[in-house]
Amino acid sequence: MRTIIVVGGGASGMAAAIAAAEQSNTEVILLERQQRLGRKLLSTGNGRCNLTNRNAGPDCYHGEDPKFTGPVLAALPPEKILEWFARQGLLTQTEYGGRVYPYSNTANSVVDILRLALERTGVQIHTACPVEEARKEGKRFAVRSGTLRLEADALIVACGGLAGGKLGGVPDGYRILSSLGHSRTPLAPALTQITTDPTYPRALKGIRAEASLQLTGCAGGKTKGEILFTEKGISGPAAFDLSRAVAVAGEGEKQIHADFFPDWSREDLFCWIARRQKTAPRLPAQDLLLGLLHNKLGRMLVRYAGLPAQKPAEALAENDLRCLCDAAKDFALPVRGTGGYDGAQVTAGGVRTGEFDPATLESRRVSGLYACGEVLDVDGDCGGYNLQWAWASGIAAGRAAAEERKRQA
Repeated sequence: MRTIIVVGGGASGMAAAIAAAEQSNTEVILLERQQRLGRKLLSTGNGRCNLTNRNAGPDCYHGEDPKFTGPVLAALPPEKILEWFARQGLLTQTEYGGRVYPYSNTANSVVDILRLALERTGVQIHTACPVEEARKEGKRFAVRSGTLRLEADALIVACGGLAGGKLGGVPDGYRILSSLGHSRTPLAPALTQITTDPTYPRALKGIRAEASLQLTGCAGGKTKGEILFTEKGISGPAAFDLSRAVAVAGEGEKQIHADFFPDWSREDLFCWIARRQKTAPRLPAQDLLLGLLHNKLGRMLVRYAGLPAQKPAEALAENDLRCLCDAAKDFALPVRGTGGYDGAQVTAGGVRTGEFDPATLESRRVSGLYACGEVLDVDGDCGGYNLQWAWASGIAAGRAAAEERKRQA
């Protein structure tokens, strides 16, 4: 009987434990520091659990070596992960952008299915059980948690990262792997809100809008999608996609430029507003974008453009209309930082992937040691990519750990 200890009862840890226990002649022990399994998983996708994305590939991930994800994602692409979940009994549905959710629209269904699978495969579960020490003694691992002492033939570290501190984000995985000879890259919060000058966002708190965003002042690129105005800045999928670059860049002047009409040219938008000026000459300037955007957002853009809110449309000069077009096509917000780890969905950075086999996720330094999920230097874009990596890497590590004896033979 081969014994495997999995440290961490989140997405990757539960997947690893189930995958290992599904192999014959294997005893699996799962250790979780929280009182219950999958606590962080329950909050993903606004409680709906965006469990994968059908478009997932290495180009959707970041880290020192994004191509590290290639072998695992090739062996366990989204289709294979969905087949795996279907075998466990989960029904799913695909929405825009390839995002996949449980048919029930609740993350509880995902966690419940995983718990049933853990029970069915006979995984021994210890909750409220933080690992204080893990070391290699000869060919076996010795793990200590309080008065609990365990030994195993293989150890899988699936502790996650620092993101979501209030839901269990801790540095345990980095500490354990460091004690076993591994190193990590710098850490930063990712997929979190971007904090900006609050003057305009505060007045729009709670309002959502579609926009194209461009980050200037650092390497960050451009993205398009939904944003949500908050008390301190912007949130939502589009902001999340740029938050990693903001966090990694650190100090320095940066700006977010929002285009609320990314599919329109400035001239097209100008012509539309000019026609409204002619058809509704007495309309107050503040309502020129009525019907195009949320009324509060439209009025804010009029204010941003410097136009008198109550001035009749007929009294506005051509330059006034062009200033409003510029505001709607290039609304700039000075960036102050990010929402930090507590509000982050994932940690950028982690244990160096070059120290692990990209196919099996076994350590190149310590035989029988594996790592999976967020603890590694792999983080994905917003939209189900991080959970895809969690499931795929967890299953890959679990299967490899259980089959190690066959490979050695």
